[in-house]
Amino acid sequence: MIRKDKTLHAGTGKLEETPGGRAAGWINLASSMEGCERIEAYFSGPAYQPHRHDTYAIGCTLSGVQQFRYRGGVSEGLPGTAMVIHPDELHDGQAGTEDGFHYRMFYLDPALVQTALGGNQPLPFVAGGISRDPGLLRAIAGLVSHIGEPMETMHYNDAVYDLALALQAAGEPSAARVISAPDSRAAHMARDFLRQACGQSVSLEQLEQMTGQDRWQLSRDFRVLFGTSPYRYLTLRRLDHARALIRAGASLVQAALEAGFADQAHFTRHFRSSFGITPARWRRLISQI
Repeated sequence: MIRKDKTLHAGTGKLEETPGGRAAGWINLASSMEGCERIEAYFSGPAYQPHRHDTYAIGCTLSGVQQFRYRGGVSEGLPGTAMVIHPDELHDGQAGTEDGFHYRMFYLDPALVQTALGGNQPLPFVAGGISRDPGLLRAIAGLVSHIGEPMETMHYNDAVYDLALALQAAGEPSAARVISAPDSRAAHMARDFLRQACGQSVSLEQLEQMTGQDRWQLSRDFRVLFGTSPYRYLTLRRLDHARALIRAGASLVQAALEAGFADQAHFTRHFRSSFGITPARWRRLISQI
């Protein structure tokens, strides 16, 4: 049972405390690779408000009950189960018991799954966000078992390939209703441009002119291939840049403006919508480690 005081938990970090002294949680930002962010965390009580990512959120509960509302239902992540939240799907997170929950999670760019599966395929989808598939559990372990250690590039590529195949085997197509093959060239061109222009103002007209594709078709193809809209992708890249600035010591206001947000309030609104907590709380949580 995890103690609800100031002691270190499993050598990973300190518990953040609420004003009343009750332990709220911590987040350990592990070493990340291209297209994959990994964390280990503990929370008691409410953890995340409703939010959505433009990545897969995949992981496992180490202890306790991780409860989350997802696609009209309530799912529970328990030890021995895999959690797979599809890109751009609204969800929240809270402890299912008063003991809290301890988990490891990684946020994986769906483009990596696409590439591993050969490209231009519907993204694998796991109904309910929970699976007990042994192959999927093994593949997840390949990415989180030694979360405190960096992974060599070849090891990481193998782990992502194994995960993509396991997702495909354990899930069902999320986009089987696609009528025509997506324009992969235009979508990848738009994605590369958005990644480079995250601190700038970008319009759909710019994307149309650059790719030669109608904005609506481009938006549909982008969603099929990358699991989210061009705007959401741009917003998440801005948030990635802002978080890097904060970790480097920038103030919240400075990070917001340099990352392309109109002001700190605009930044805070998008941060909370994407990660379920405010930038100020996220900064406190990572400073506990």
